Amino acid sequence: MREYLEPGRFIDSDHPALVAFAEAFRGASREPREQAIKLYYAVRDQIRYNPYVFSRDPETLKGSHALLAGESYCVPKATLLAACARHCGIPARIGLADVRNHLSTPRLLEMLRSEVFAMHGYTELYLDGRWVKATPAFNLQLCQLFKVAPLEFDGLSDSVFHPFNQQGERYMEYLRDHGQFADVPLELFFGHLAVCYPHLFVEDAQSISGDFAGEAVPG
Repeated sequence: MREYLEPGRFIDSDHPALVAFAEAFRGASREPREQAIKLYYAVRDQIRYNPYVFSRDPETLKGSHALLAGESYCVPKATLLAACARHCGIPARIGLADVRNHLSTPRLLEMLRSEVFAMHGYTELYLDGRWVKATPAFNLQLCQLFKVAPLEFDGLSDSVFHPFNQQGERYMEYLRDHGQFADVPLELFFGHLAVCYPHLFVEDAQSISGDFAGEAVPG
């Protein structure tokens, strides 16, 4: 379990700001599952979800970057949760999967040119002798705005996207699981994104955050 407990390049559990954040939200209990639950909700709701801050700069994948920015998309939020867990002595890793958002908004479709969200990031935490999935991407306020049930986490069951929204409409569909990793597999991550969204990787591509600033939608 050593590789799932030590600081990584992106799961930077030794970053001072991240350490302070984990200490502030881990709670008084020394029980790992109770700490994991508190850290999950802290990352889910304290860090605003915003897919338009995606960047080809690897530094933006760090958990500390999401924390200091106060907003990010699924992968940095997943590395942040993993880093907080590692600081608290809970083995943690990141998972990557392709998902289809059947309720994606026109503006996000314009950005991606696809309803498939490649390399969606989630966290896996080792609790009570097994790995449990946690998905801290969408903050509570965002879920309320888009009328989708927020993902809860009890440390016992996998917390993954709902297949349907509260109105019974098809919502998230998992298409491909790329596996779990001790840290973000940089070459695989950006390589697969470049295949799925080549228009975002051309040299003269404009800034995503500049083009789509001001709107954060589930993705």
